Amino acid sequence: MSNSLAPALAYETIVGLEIHVQLATKSKLFCGCATRYGQPPNSQTCPICQGLPGTLPVINQHAIELAMDVGLALDMELVSGCRWDRKHYFYPDLPKGYQTSQYDLPITRHGRLEFRDPADSEKTCVVRINRAHLEEDAGKSLHGEGIDGGTWIDLNRTGTPLLEVVTEPDLRSAQEAKAFLIQLRTILLYLGVSDCNMQEGSMRVDANVNLRIKNETETIATPIVEIKNLNSFRNAERAIEYERERQLKHWRETGERMGQRPKQTRGWDADREVTTVQREKEEAADYRYFPCPDLPPVVLSQTSIDQRRAQLPRLPQQWKSEFTRTWKLSEYDASVIVEQGRDVAEYFETVAQISQDGKRSANWITQEILRLLNERQQSISDFPIAAAKLGELVSAVSNSELDHARAREIFALWLTEPISLREAKERLGIATVSGNEVEELVNRIVAENQAAIDDYRHGKKQALGPLIAQAKQLNSNVSPAKFREALLRAIDST
Repeated sequence: MSNSLAPALAYETIVGLEIHVQLATKSKLFCGCATRYGQPPNSQTCPICQGLPGTLPVINQHAIELAMDVGLALDMELVSGCRWDRKHYFYPDLPKGYQTSQYDLPITRHGRLEFRDPADSEKTCVVRINRAHLEEDAGKSLHGEGIDGGTWIDLNRTGTPLLEVVTEPDLRSAQEAKAFLIQLRTILLYLGVSDCNMQEGSMRVDANVNLRIKNETETIATPIVEIKNLNSFRNAERAIEYERERQLKHWRETGERMGQRPKQTRGWDADREVTTVQREKEEAADYRYFPCPDLPPVVLSQTSIDQRRAQLPRLPQQWKSEFTRTWKLSEYDASVIVEQGRDVAEYFETVAQISQDGKRSANWITQEILRLLNERQQSISDFPIAAAKLGELVSAVSNSELDHARAREIFALWLTEPISLREAKERLGIATVSGNEVEELVNRIVAENQAAIDDYRHGKKQALGPLIAQAKQLNSNVSPAKFREALLRAIDST
């Protein structure tokens, strides 16, 4: 759908997000069944997650602790005495006929998250977090599978612990929504509370979208549309953008005011890149919430909160601040490294500490290593060049023991052979050039290129470039930086 309609009306896009995050526990929220992905259907179930009569749930303490970590990282209030509620709806993949969730007393509430404005990297956006509550996942309907090609039910996911993060409607564009999701995912990964693998359903996004349309006399809101189960940041951005333009077009064609049609739940068709109607959107009353009689409230003592706070790892913003302050990285370079995850941040930190050259270390990682990781579909933990070895290589370049071109040859060799820097230099015929050899090379270049030397003395600074290139041709091992320094000394002394 084109953007040609956008300038025709004064309007504002309103976006709120609901993010379901599967917590990294080994067992389910209320029973001991495993949460491993990709197991045979119904192989990870028990009477509790099957919803059989007479069974009683038991709370997973690790899930509580991970939810606390998220609340602390997002500057949220942790609610002692938070309550479990039954949320009633009737789908085939919900065996009990209700989902155990949290309604008016969630475990965390009233937080905030800052992220870079995608339209202006110098600005910061702030989104309020309404709540982050615990709940159990439902099962999965398998359509067109099984013996008769009908719909079958896999209950492996039933009871898997989820943390649902609910924002206030503070986002104003699809691009802001994507930037927020990237920042949230980065924080969750640094905390280690989830693998956030969207392809496996460990992180799923629902987007609530509507418009505030302004005319000369009033501001009119279109009905909220909830787009369900967006499984990638790209899909989330495209679905919100499509829905924005669809609502704008509908308003122009019909002029419907708020209340003339109900709120909708829509799905995202990624192949056609359109949203499609699924049903009218439910209100809270439709779920008939009431306190779960089988589960006690969760009491969080101040001591337990303080202990979790003390155990929190460094969060992304702390890493960024450290990189910009200690290693003098730009905000952009620090963000690129940190957003790759904690393993990459730790890799960079090791390289920088050994080389004592933050900028060169960042360049190697952002320009070489991240490209290779993407091409190879590798994680940094599987990368063949250890951080300590790269730090040694960057140090050699920084100290003018190697030029960048020869360092790249060593780097390429290390991708296939785990040998030392000394062995790599010997294999590639890279020798250390002594000071006397550099001086001899300078004397020869000066004697054979007097016209270029005179040009330099008369202000033509670019005259040095061909001389350095000539030196490199005569001795491929000479450091251009060291040769240039010696050449300038020779010119100044004559």
